Amino acid sequence: MTDGRNGQRTLVLLRHAKAEQSADGPDAERSLTARGHADAAAAGAWLARQGLLPDVVLCSPARRTRQTWHDVAMGMTGSPPEGGPAGSVPAVRYEATAYDAHPDQLLELVRTVEPAAGTVLLVAHNPGVSLLSALLDPQRADPDGLRTTDLVVHRPTTRWAELAPGRAPLTARHTARA
Repeated sequence: MTDGRNGQRTLVLLRHAKAEQSADGPDAERSLTARGHADAAAAGAWLARQGLLPDVVLCSPARRTRQTWHDVAMGMTGSPPEGGPAGSVPAVRYEATAYDAHPDQLLELVRTVEPAAGTVLLVAHNPGVSLLSALLDPQRADPDGLRTTDLVVHRPTTRWAELAPGRAPLTARHTARA
């Protein structure tokens, strides 16, 4: 079995959309703001227009990341010109290790992706997701990190299981805003 579609792999990192600030309750239960929902849908529309429909989604189980993924999925299926073709349904994995993760933990999570997956979307939190981007391509990563609903596209030069620091050039970035 080959790794990725036609041997090509794409890793899209997405920092969750804008969430409510809450002094009450656990951090993992924070919801998206209205702007966050709209921006996440805009991220999905951008992914569809770029042809970056995921085969696998790795998502933190926190409420704001789950809501971000849901809205991204809705944005990917929107009607033109906002959205694009929905494509096949991705395998979605809610991974507890993606919440409050260090970059090496996120890298290890990506290494577990099925070899046939061509495009992987990781929906996670800062600082881990920004630091993972910098780990994969230290020269092109934004030194300020990812803002809410920022997407960065990396093109790994190795198989998923062999993904290592410096082995996934950053080829595109986009801040989704509605």
